[in-house]
This record gives sequence, C-alpha cells and structure tokens, in this order.
Amino acid sequence: MLTAPAYRTATAADTPAIVALVESAYRGESGQRGWTTETHLLDGQRTDAENVLELIGRDGSLVLLAEEEGELLACCHIERQGGAGYFGMFAVNPDKQMGGLGRALLTEAERVARDTWQVPSMRMTVIEQRADLIAWYERRGYRLTGDTVPFPYGNERFGVPRRDDLRFVYLTKALGGETA
Repeated sequence: MLTAPAYRTATAADTPAIVALVESAYRGESGQRGWTTETHLLDGQRTDAENVLELIGRDGSLVLLAEEEGELLACCHIERQGGAGYFGMFAVNPDKQMGGLGRALLTEAERVARDTWQVPSMRMTVIEQRADLIAWYERRGYRLTGDTVPFPYGNERFGVPRRDDLRFVYLTKALGGETA
C-alpha cells in the first residue's frame, strides 16, 4: 500500500537528482524495469541539468517532487500556459512504479495547477506510439484532443529516435468540473 509521500517544489539544488530520476525512468537498463521506458522508441538523453534548471527558474513553472524520508521517488513539471496547466517530465523511480505513486503525483499536480493558477484544465503531450501510457492517462480522465505536433527530429535534446514515424498527441482534462 502506498504511504503518502511528501510533496515539494524543486530548487536548483535538486537538479542532479531530478536528472538521474528522469533518465532512470525513461532510458537505459533501469528504465526497462518499469513500464514507462521509451528505450524502444528513443536512445540518448531524456533531459539534462540545463533543461531542468530552466524549468525550475521559469515564471509560471515548477518541478514538483514526491519524496519519502528524503528520497526522491517521483517528479513532474507543471506550467501555466495561457489559460491551462501543462503537465510533463513525469518520472517515477522504476522500482516504485505500479504502486499508486504516479497516480498520487498526477493528482497533486492537478490540484496545484487548479488551486494555485486557477486554470480550468490540464494538458499534455505524449508520444503517439505510447498506447499503454495514453490509456493510463485516459483512465485518469484525460481525453485525446485530436491535435498532434511533429516529433523534433534532429534535436537530440529530446532523444535520438529509433524510428521515423514519431509524433506527439495532445491530451486534456477538465480540472474542478469545468470543461476543457
């Protein structure tokens, strides 16, 4: 059973731990222990210290951490973008996946966006080929919008694609009963 993690906003000092967590969840051998790996789609890095520091320092943006006894278990990035919240860089320690931690962090991120920024909806992008992940978000109330955006081929900051048909799909969810 999941014990309630402690949530807090990341600071610049958290950057190395955040980068290590995100890389472990999405890339390499450790990511293959969890179900969120993208190694079948992408090689290379998922994020770096420069990117994380930029997200932490940007106005209307924060990196939310879930910890237990000082150990970083999960993180996500949320940002106010126009009239909506944006959710991304979601990572859960591969050894802690499938226990409700990701669901709990997503719920906390939605609460922060709704209560702090007073936004009526949260949106995100997911690689279209991640059908299991899209289904997981749909079970939490997110809906595909029909909008897509091309994968940034040639920009290794997003990883090195292993196939040539990648693109992102948008999902959205109303927060607090309002329509998205």
